[in-house]
Amino acid sequence: MKRFFAILVFLSALLAPAFAYAINVKNLDMGKDVQVWYVEDHTLPMISMTVALPAGSAYDPKDKPGLAAFAADLLNEGAGNYKSYEYQSRLSDRAIRLSFSTQRDYLVISLVSLTENAPEAFRLLGLALTRPRFDADAISRVRMQILSAIQQEDEDPGTVAAKGFFQTYFGDHPYGHPVNGTPASVARINRNDIKGFADTHWVRNGLRISVSGDADPVTLKTLIASAFGKLPLKWAPPVPPVTHLGAPGVHVIPMSVPQPVAVFAVPGLLRSDRDFIPGYVANYILGGGGFSSRLMNEVREKRGLTYNITTSLDSLRKTGIAAGQVATKAGGMRETISVIRATMSDFLANGATEKELADAKTYLTGSFPLAFASNTGISSQLSTFQRVGLPIDYVQKRNALIKAVTLDDVKRVSKRIFSPNKLTFVIGGSLQGPAAPSKLMPGIGKPPAPAQPPPKPAQPKTQTPGPKPPIAATTAAKPKEQPRTPAALPNAPHAH
Repeated sequence: MKRFFAILVFLSALLAPAFAYAINVKNLDMGKDVQVWYVEDHTLPMISMTVALPAGSAYDPKDKPGLAAFAADLLNEGAGNYKSYEYQSRLSDRAIRLSFSTQRDYLVISLVSLTENAPEAFRLLGLALTRPRFDADAISRVRMQILSAIQQEDEDPGTVAAKGFFQTYFGDHPYGHPVNGTPASVARINRNDIKGFADTHWVRNGLRISVSGDADPVTLKTLIASAFGKLPLKWAPPVPPVTHLGAPGVHVIPMSVPQPVAVFAVPGLLRSDRDFIPGYVANYILGGGGFSSRLMNEVREKRGLTYNITTSLDSLRKTGIAAGQVATKAGGMRETISVIRATMSDFLANGATEKELADAKTYLTGSFPLAFASNTGISSQLSTFQRVGLPIDYVQKRNALIKAVTLDDVKRVSKRIFSPNKLTFVIGGSLQGPAAPSKLMPGIGKPPAPAQPPPKPAQPKTQTPGPKPPIAATTAAKPKEQPRTPAALPNAPHAH
């Protein structure tokens, strides 16, 4: 299996330039404050679009966290003359996939449609953005779904650790509150709050649109105008600068769980920083490279403390974070934290080896084309580049930038980022081991198995109760606080 994977990566590396240069990204002029990138591809009769609006959770009022997510969850709950059931039926009858994700900086919308249904798909999206109904029954139903989701999140140690991390790391900044809000704040949100937020943040200025598929520029202009042409021409209020970065040390949120989970981070880099690419390569070697990483070798392979440990270099609009996550066996967290710190210190002092750097470059350049294997992948990846301010020709330049990274670059940027003294750990669970059993249990002398990843909380709005049809493809799973794999802070773009 490992040999097969190595061959796959090798072949991908050979094909990477061909794939990258085959993606011809063009700009579509829709006005100076709207950015539209598109890839014209008539291979299949379908269109995929990803849209980012300045309507993420960072724009929530201080006393009503969760408002942005609440409003987004109502986007497919009726618009214009269509009530919720009618609106979703029009989507499902035409196989239109419409989904939403509230991130910290942006509301991200994904739309996929057959070419023949694209006019109706774009019209329905425009109707949802400009004439949302916000009916009382829909608000009540969505409120119950969000409260149920929060309850489930608060029972999962990984989600609890991630929520606690953001609050601890960012303090009073809007990045610090949970994307979905709290039970108290969600209960306070009313229709006027939701309508006011939509009027202020579902706007044309600052729109980021990426499209891939079966549409020529003339057709695409018509479609985009039908969806976004009636949005108000104004800017959303700015997100304040980040002034609080971390609380070095170990912070525990007590939970009675067999596998505590830690989310940890040090201050990272803005995506515009010239050291970001060297930092990205350094992170791969330290903790982002799966079984190739230093942390996986030290924490799992040598000591059996975890099933998985990963790190990532994440970018928000106002700051960057080098973050990680690890779940470990009960009683193993103190040692795990100690090993993480020691491994980071060694990496800081000695840097990477020639082989580590060569392997990182091979994988990172070879795997890049896989992000562009479909129209949905292309539109999603281009949207990520747009949200962090990368240029339209980044696709062509990216692999050359990674190949140019040297050992000195890795060592220099590691000293900027990976300081163990700056590590903030937030743990969902306990630092202590389980209570001693009163009676020796069978198999008690066996060595403990590596801890498995924590179970993921159920995602809300994949099916809706009552008379509304369960159209999973047109409803948005609420964004989870738990980092992705590889460890990625939720709602942080990965423009790598």
